[in-house]
Amino acid sequence: MQVTARLNNIRISPRKARLVTTLVKGLDVQVALNQLDTTVKRASDPVYKLLESAIANGENNFGLDRTNLYIYDAKVEAGPVLKRWMPKAYGRAGKILKRTSKIILVLEEREEGKGRKSKEEMEREKAKKAVDRKKEESASRRIEEKEDKVKDVNREKISKEKMETGKKTGKSWANKIFQRKSM
Repeated sequence: MQVTARLNNIRISPRKARLVTTLVKGLDVQVALNQLDTTVKRASDPVYKLLESAIANGENNFGLDRTNLYIYDAKVEAGPVLKRWMPKAYGRAGKILKRTSKIILVLEEREEGKGRKSKEEMEREKAKKAVDRKKEESASRRIEEKEDKVKDVNREKISKEKMETGKKTGKSWANKIFQRKSM
């Protein structure tokens, strides 16, 4: 089974992006991630993220095993070109082409069906994740409510102390007069 991921309109020229994609073409996914992590090219970061996205697509949408995937194909196509002008001698203008590219990664399984999850297993995992998410949300809500109560109690204590001491809140007249102005 093939899994694809696309990255459109990235501001790197296709020629430079092809250097990185040909480097990882045909490699296992984990080896390719390690290779991209150590490569010193500007296109390696977007390709790394795109590869992680393709892996996540395969795992979540089709139940594929991460260890069984490899990069079947990596294409880099030309995207839209931004056209700019630079002034030159004798009133002429030179053309500047700022190129963009589209990157398409295709992943495939080494051994067909090895480690693949069934639809029932995927549905159970999704349901379990949804229940865990609800538990986390309710726990975070409870914590926020407790923090709000503590803040309210602290505000009441501070206001009572100010009332007892008789001090006014705010700045004094001297602070207002001699306040420094920021530029």
